[in-house]
Amino acid sequence: MRVYFDNAATTPIDKEVMKAMFDVMENHYGNPSSIHAHGREVRTIVEKARKTISGLLHASPSEFFFTSGGTEADNMAIRCGIIDHGIKHAITTTIEHHAVLHTLEALEKSGIIRLSFVNVDSKGSIDYEHLEELLKTNERSFVSLMHANNELGTLTDIERVGELCEQYHALYHCDTVQTMGHYPHDLSKLKVSFMVCAAHKLHGPKGVGFLYINHKVKINPMIYGGSQERNMRGGTENVYGIAGLAKALQIAYEQMPEHQKYIQGLKSYMMEELLKNIAGVEFNGELNPEKSLYTVLNVSFPAMEMAEMLLFSLDIAGISASGGSACSSGTNIGSHVLNGIHANPDRPAVRFSFSKYNTREEIDYVVAKLKELCNS
Repeated sequence: MRVYFDNAATTPIDKEVMKAMFDVMENHYGNPSSIHAHGREVRTIVEKARKTISGLLHASPSEFFFTSGGTEADNMAIRCGIIDHGIKHAITTTIEHHAVLHTLEALEKSGIIRLSFVNVDSKGSIDYEHLEELLKTNERSFVSLMHANNELGTLTDIERVGELCEQYHALYHCDTVQTMGHYPHDLSKLKVSFMVCAAHKLHGPKGVGFLYINHKVKINPMIYGGSQERNMRGGTENVYGIAGLAKALQIAYEQMPEHQKYIQGLKSYMMEELLKNIAGVEFNGELNPEKSLYTVLNVSFPAMEMAEMLLFSLDIAGISASGGSACSSGTNIGSHVLNGIHANPDRPAVRFSFSKYNTREEIDYVVAKLKELCNS
């Protein structure tokens, strides 16, 4: 049996998304910047996708810019937001995705900003009073706080953060890579300056995403070249990917209530079975379903002799899971997120992440294998 429980790293592509992409590949091959008929029909596909996405998120199509994915969108928002607005102080946490952390650290190293970190508790929840203190006692700030932590699943109250940022005139960048398509986002109400998406996290294709830029915020391009994306992002658009992204988000919104209920059920079932079958198992992150991403479960296992081999042993058994963010795989420095919440380094941790394609039977198989490994 083969089981894929690493959906926070990437998701299988939906068949309906594939069909939408194949149609574009086969029948619409013009360059969207070309003014002839072939180009115009492809330009129509790009703009239709932009309109679909903006409609789902309750914003203007002019506020969405297609990128190569979440990392580029994060970099563009952070670098251009800070530099073009002359901001000298930024606020984040030590447990953000490296697309955010490394970008901010590079700006600090260059002397462009001072960087402050909001306190987080042992579950990865931010201290909102500390955030307000940092906003109040520093000059105008750039705030970058993700909606859901990609390793723990702990959710941040982005409505509350947005209100604080508006009160203190800060720019607010929210990495919504893990929650886009899993929760509704109403940008007509949210007080965010920037928001990002990566299609492959919601059963769309890899290599495409978008950056939302609130119309009140003006920045210069990060990538120069042609006049694509209204002069904001040079380079011929990934038309197949854009069509797939729009279709994936449309499906996600149509099926969201049933998928939330189904996947939360899988997560709860796995927690119950692990507690029943493995003595000493614990969970990292927020466990309250109202404050935790329903697709992610971070499990801390009892200390064992072969702890470093746990993921490898699961892989041998046909089970794909993660020890942390997939972007860090291959390093041996451990998870910066688990370090940030002061998790016990002697206990091996595994992130299991679920999708609409997973089943209870798969959970039964995984729990049986884990029981076997923990008792060996």
